[in-house]
Amino acid sequence: MTYRLSMKLGEALKKVREAKNLSQKELAGLLGMAQAQYSRIESGKTDPSFSAVVKIAKALGVTLSELFSADEIFKDVNAYDKTLLEKLRLIDSLDEVEKKSIYNIVDSLIAKKKLKDNLSNLVAS
Repeated sequence: MTYRLSMKLGEALKKVREAKNLSQKELAGLLGMAQAQYSRIESGKTDPSFSAVVKIAKALGVTLSELFSADEIFKDVNAYDKTLLEKLRLIDSLDEVEKKSIYNIVDSLIAKKKLKDNLSNLVAS
């Protein structure tokens, strides 16, 4: 059963890594490990320690929860989704003031869309 978990983790790691347009070599470099060692983790040939999984998730810019639900998140990742995910990762790297500004802009645009949709529904009724 451990092997199945490793395979599932490896598949998730690969999906997230590819969605972020990173090669195994690039990610291994971020982690400070040899590419061959990372490759064995991704292929399920070795079981990484919990701390290694945490370190990998952090390098990929995802939470452990997101990593273990990668099958659902990245089931049908297309180029648009990859671009959107990359933008979200970049937003996450901003300082708190910059993030808050972007979140305020997004929130106001969403509120405007909801208001517009509600008014359209009322007119259509």
